[in-house]
Amino acid sequence: MDHKFENPWLTHSSRIAYENPWILVRHEEVTQPDGQPGFYGVVHFKTQAVGILPIDSEGYTYLVGQYRYSLKSYSWEIPEGGSPEGETTLETAKRELLEEVGLEARQWQLLGRTHLSNSVTDEEGVYYLAEELVVREAQPEATELLEIRRVPFSEAHRMVVEGEITDSLSVITILRYAQMKR
Repeated sequence: MDHKFENPWLTHSSRIAYENPWILVRHEEVTQPDGQPGFYGVVHFKTQAVGILPIDSEGYTYLVGQYRYSLKSYSWEIPEGGSPEGETTLETAKRELLEEVGLEARQWQLLGRTHLSNSVTDEEGVYYLAEELVVREAQPEATELLEIRRVPFSEAHRMVVEGEITDSLSVITILRYAQMKR
């Protein structure tokens, strides 16, 4: 058996250091891979991140702009949301696309799954391509003050390459779709 795939950490204790409706932070006393005592903080996400890349019949996509409290700055992103327990990620994708952008899609494709910051969190993201779009009315949540931009996909790709889009789920999704189009 190849030992490089075995867990080199030994967990001695684990306690909840903080919890709210969206996250749980654990403080764990451990023995590190080098044999020394240590601790580890893990942020557990209670929802699964879901990103949607809507592409219309003219090859345009829709970006969502909003001020991100945790970053203390404005961010351009693909439509995104959290998938709560009891809701599939596809159901979440459909709900978020309608809420944030006012679109429904007749065609959905799962593009992939990713771990968004695996050094300190267990957050997993999934990302979808949404096509055959139908315009409806957006229904943003009370916490969302959103600006919507319809741009050629090439513009969204340029924004990623030039560092204007930094949200990891958006970057991954846009680069994945650009790679598929080659």
